[in-house]
Amino acid sequence: MSDRKPSPFPILLNNDVCSLIQAADDVYQIRFKNRAANAYLVRGSKRTIMIDVGLSSNFPHLLECLAYLGVKPPDIDILVLSHEHLDHIGAAYHFTGRTIIAAHRLAANKIMLRDDFSMLRKMFNEPNVPIDVDIWLEEGNLIDLGNFRLNVMYTPGHTSACISLFDQDKGLLFAADTLMPGGVMGGVFGSGSISDYIQSLERLRGLDSKILLSGHGRLSDTPQDDVKIAIQRSHALLSDTAQLFDALDARSNFEPIMQSVRDLNKLDDS
Repeated sequence: MSDRKPSPFPILLNNDVCSLIQAADDVYQIRFKNRAANAYLVRGSKRTIMIDVGLSSNFPHLLECLAYLGVKPPDIDILVLSHEHLDHIGAAYHFTGRTIIAAHRLAANKIMLRDDFSMLRKMFNEPNVPIDVDIWLEEGNLIDLGNFRLNVMYTPGHTSACISLFDQDKGLLFAADTLMPGGVMGGVFGSGSISDYIQSLERLRGLDSKILLSGHGRLSDTPQDDVKIAIQRSHALLSDTAQLFDALDARSNFEPIMQSVRDLNKLDDS
């Protein structure tokens, strides 16, 4: 028998491709059963928002989950994109023109320029269609839904453009790929940084969070434990990286690279 306690989060809909799970009153997780990131619906007294939308191929299943809740895409006032990776934002173009789309300014720049490398387009084989970002978010912005007040936190590390959303009154932490249940880290991609990751996790540790709503995997009612484990793992990753750097004898390899650059510059000047 498993020692794991039953989940306190009721499953409202479950099929072969996705699940709809209630995280709290008027807060729902749409969890896809492929590589797509989780999507979250928050129904406030003033306005309704979604946080991330998953891959474009999952859009019909996203609609199915929303329909179960009596929600149609035009009912969604704001779509917040946690960062630029297409497993989180691939279906966002379906909302262009009728829903306000928001992202951190660094993510917005990559998305608007259609930076395929940063967005991991080849990895997820997503269609190359434009996604317009209407609001460029910054640290400290507040998204007021009436009975929910989501603070925008700039939490780089996974990429340079990651944000988390935190409702202090309800203890809801939407951490995207910065923190996952069990202390799992989302990895460091492209513009990301292990040291930034550690700093962001330390910020999350200082919050009085009650429920972790992450970019992948289940919901967690032990976010304080999750973040402590993630910090330990990130420090271990930083140490392993330092050892690898030393093993490669980076200093002795750096000089020939710089000499090649100097030689190329001489050729350009001649």
